[in-house]
Amino acid sequence: MTKLLSPAAVEAYHRDGFYAPIRVMSADEAFRYRRALESHESKAGQPLQGNLRHKTHLLFTWADALVHHPKILDAVEDAIGPDILCWTTNFFIKEAHSPGFVSWHQDSTYWGLDPDDVITAWVAFTEVNADNGYMQVIPGSHKIDQLPHVDTFHKDNLLSRGQEIAVEVDKSKAVGLSLRPGEISLHHIKLVHGSGANGSNDRRIGLAIRYIPTHVRQTKVRDAAMLVRGVDRYHHFDYEPRPKADLDDGALAAHADSVARQVKALYQGTEKTEFRA
Repeated sequence: MTKLLSPAAVEAYHRDGFYAPIRVMSADEAFRYRRALESHESKAGQPLQGNLRHKTHLLFTWADALVHHPKILDAVEDAIGPDILCWTTNFFIKEAHSPGFVSWHQDSTYWGLDPDDVITAWVAFTEVNADNGYMQVIPGSHKIDQLPHVDTFHKDNLLSRGQEIAVEVDKSKAVGLSLRPGEISLHHIKLVHGSGANGSNDRRIGLAIRYIPTHVRQTKVRDAAMLVRGVDRYHHFDYEPRPKADLDDGALAAHADSVARQVKALYQGTEKTEFRA
């Protein structure tokens, strides 16, 4: 028995490497998450950037609540099983009329996770459509081998290394994933995907939550993750604590430790020591 997705939806995810849209909360609830994010940005005097966009759930109680959201976890469980770790979160924020984009890539390129039973729940805080740079995917591409990538470190590329696939992508096969606030998409770690710039008058805000079943290992470093559902019989990861208060000393310390591990894995072979702004 599935919890949220229909059996046909689960079959489509495994066949195509993605499934969308999935309603997990109301638009009003999504707006409350946006308001929490933008309240912090207002206090900080700048948009969320750099290391704060990564593993954000370790810093803020509202982001922690989101990675534990029952309906999101129900959808993820339907796809990967009941024992679930949250490996990381990544904010993808495209400001209004900004050049930021995501090149065609596979998430698996530098993550070091094995096997590839890794899923992203991409949560829409705002409307997501063609005008503001929605995600485009190549259905079924998760079934091919890991493709070669090149690092560009392009200033407008939202990816950690500006990585892009080094072979031609058949864009005629691309499918765009439109989402309403409070909806999510699910996609597989090897799915070929990318997105364009935001040409609209509003921000496009999405939080990518990366979930893994507990049998998945990190092959590059001793990594950390948060158990969010079920039990962990494998103990491949050190456990991350839930934040007790936004940006308190414990949250900042846990975040710094976990981000340092992740940077070491993702930037292996480069001189980078922190996430790009």
